[in-house]
Amino acid sequence: MPGDKYNSSSYHIPLSRTERLLRERELREKRRSNRARNPNEAVGSSENSDNNLRLEGDSSRQYVEQYLEGAAASARAHDNVCERQEVRPYNRQRLLVVANRLPVSAVRRGEDSWSLEISAGGLVSALLGVKEFDARWIGWAGVNVPDEVGQKSLTKTLAEKRCIPVFLDEEIVHQYYNGYCNNILWPLFHYLGLPQEDRLATTRSFQSQFAAYKKANLMFADVVNEHYEEGDVVWCHDYHLMFLPKCLKEYNSKMKVGWFLHTPFPSSEIHRTLPSRSELLRSVLAADLVMLGVDRLDIIKGIPQKILAFEKFLEENASWRDKVVLLQIAVPTRTDVPEYQKLTSQVHEIVGRINGRFGTLTAAPIHHLDRSLDFYALCALYAVTDVALVTSLRDGMNLVSYEFVACQEAKKGVLILSEFAGAAQSLGAGAILVNPWNITEVAASIGQALNMSSEEREKRHRHNFHHVKTHTSQEWAETFVSELNDTVIEAQLRISKVPPELPQNDAIRRYSKSTNRLLILGFNATLTEPVDNQGRRGDQIKEMDLNLHPELKGPLKALCSDPNTTIVVLSGSSRSVLDKNFGEYDMWLAAENGMFLRLTNGEWMTTMPEHLNMEWVDSVKHVFKYFTERTPRSHFETRDTSLIWNYKYADIEFGRLQARDLLQHLWTGPISNASVDVVQGSRSVEVRAVGVTKGAAIDRILGEIVHSKSMTTPIDYVLCIGHFLGKDEDVYTFFEPELPSDIIPAIARPRPSSDSGTKSSPGDRKPPSKSTHSKKHGSKSSSSSNSYNNNKASQRLSPEKISWNVLEHKGENYFSCAVGRTRTSARYLLGSPDDVVCFLEKLADTTVPNSSSSS
Repeated sequence: MPGDKYNSSSYHIPLSRTERLLRERELREKRRSNRARNPNEAVGSSENSDNNLRLEGDSSRQYVEQYLEGAAASARAHDNVCERQEVRPYNRQRLLVVANRLPVSAVRRGEDSWSLEISAGGLVSALLGVKEFDARWIGWAGVNVPDEVGQKSLTKTLAEKRCIPVFLDEEIVHQYYNGYCNNILWPLFHYLGLPQEDRLATTRSFQSQFAAYKKANLMFADVVNEHYEEGDVVWCHDYHLMFLPKCLKEYNSKMKVGWFLHTPFPSSEIHRTLPSRSELLRSVLAADLVMLGVDRLDIIKGIPQKILAFEKFLEENASWRDKVVLLQIAVPTRTDVPEYQKLTSQVHEIVGRINGRFGTLTAAPIHHLDRSLDFYALCALYAVTDVALVTSLRDGMNLVSYEFVACQEAKKGVLILSEFAGAAQSLGAGAILVNPWNITEVAASIGQALNMSSEEREKRHRHNFHHVKTHTSQEWAETFVSELNDTVIEAQLRISKVPPELPQNDAIRRYSKSTNRLLILGFNATLTEPVDNQGRRGDQIKEMDLNLHPELKGPLKALCSDPNTTIVVLSGSSRSVLDKNFGEYDMWLAAENGMFLRLTNGEWMTTMPEHLNMEWVDSVKHVFKYFTERTPRSHFETRDTSLIWNYKYADIEFGRLQARDLLQHLWTGPISNASVDVVQGSRSVEVRAVGVTKGAAIDRILGEIVHSKSMTTPIDYVLCIGHFLGKDEDVYTFFEPELPSDIIPAIARPRPSSDSGTKSSPGDRKPPSKSTHSKKHGSKSSSSSNSYNNNKASQRLSPEKISWNVLEHKGENYFSCAVGRTRTSARYLLGSPDDVVCFLEKLADTTVPNSSSSS
């Protein structure tokens, strides 16, 4: 089966991603070396080899045509050679290249007769030299074919070129390609913004265009699914197919899907203006690998700025006026668009004015050609050029700069490159970088390039030529597919570490058979009510108000009514929040990570360890207040044992920068010598006293529960569910039966007298000190550090009493479950609070009210 080499479980996988990619690179280099040493045996080496194609063709179109024919012939020849020699062929991985347009356009000559015209483009040119993969192209052939006979005959004709058509009707093409792609996405991705429409009817047309866009992407997905084989790599290209990765993953979640954007991805300020931004972004992120890349940006090439800079140079350097010529090739694009028509007129006007000012009867300083050149004429022009001037105002990679360097091995010309072009990152060391908006700077750079010594030209060219020679399109394609393959491996390795979904039936069955059960439940993002934002960004006011899920009230009451079941809500929330949501239930509430505890019919007591140092609170509060003021929509919460700064609702990037600065302020100032833990959430920073964790508090909580219920039989079933921070996941490991016995708590408890059978008297234990926070008033306790050191919950019994293990549950009777967190030390997972609700409803259905207690 194709792709077995990439999916075999027996294939040894290096541990790190870098090691795997380096090894794959080494293997590719060895295969290239073998082909170079044995050209007659190499895959794809025939009379249609690369060199022959370049010699025989007289244009880039012929080059592409022969490449497509040669690819098919090479595959057939390779299979024939392997069959004759009875050897196992080298399994080239199949690559399905999915783009809006095929590399050919179809022209109908009869009912079932077609001719194909080559439509060479940047993507085709980039993949010409790739021989590592068995490539097939999927896309639109540029023609409407409504009849079945025509579709079948065209499919057969295209198959000879290893192309597979997607048949789009005229209305879909108009709405999808001319509409949404070119009218909405293209301007947005080129920083031109969305069209400013003043008619509601036109606004409605945007909706129909997006519907057509999704429909077209689904049609592409249907064709891919029809031709997909296990192990294939599907490579989707550009903004025309942003919805495609999601469609493919919904069809087959194991399909290897990559997406490559040939323009710079717009900044968040631009992208967020797109009405369908979330749906498109989620669709793209369904791909295994997403990369941003290269293509030309027509209207913002900076041609007027370039010509004006040349005028400035001629104005300041009279000696060069009859010695230098600017040859500007301006390939016409979108001649029917008013903005392009205006740009063309503007350029012609500037060129005419400069030639009139500095030209003579026999010479003109600027030669402006509104036309394209064939491959060989363009290469010849690059080769004789002394200085290449690239002044893009906004660009992707800009292949012109690469092409110029590749053709300059003899002359070693100088490249002047816009700092806004993507190539500035790779060719910047050898080029002269300029700001195209600074006309004076560009003019000075022209003079620097023309007067540069041959030694410096040699050094600059050598640096850039080495980069261009080693970073080829073949290397780009092979690296992308290699990284896509490895991304799938990486995902499989991660998934292997992700706990399985909670086995609900087993958990419920063992719950019903146990006699003394303990349920530890988190609150936030576990039992909370979901907030309906109607697809909009998070509603800060609603989400900050934590409320119990309304569908949990019945199940919780049923569970609490079972005397054989003890429920503890263990949360980082304040006491007032837990009081508001759980006051009506018969359960235990453990607030602020278990540092405060009460039975709902009792009063709050503290379980904090002795000598808890809280002297750092005021200084940290000052820092949090400062960053809250300078970070819009952030806030901080003051609790008795911790302080939390939350930037969930702030601008994401700005919030992260502020969080980084805040941490630097904390570590170099208020907490540099303090006994605190800093806990970083996804968008929060919490400072706690050392020892304030849910796991550290649970043994003291258990001690209070055992005493309060006069428990005489051990707990034989534990269920622990929560959306806890990593720091608090020690509560999961606390209950693990497989851990060493010295970690499992031994709670000191007096056994009841055998002759009286009465419960131990209240005098056998020291009463826990009551917090000043009362159940009725919900007021805060004092923030003075002295109020934290007046209780010793874990030492409430005298040491001469008998100890016994309160936890005697077996491994099969322990269910730890993280909610919505795949990186966890819990045994199992539940996806959301809704899943928790469904499970607790089932659990409550097995509860027998008023059953006899064994505790």
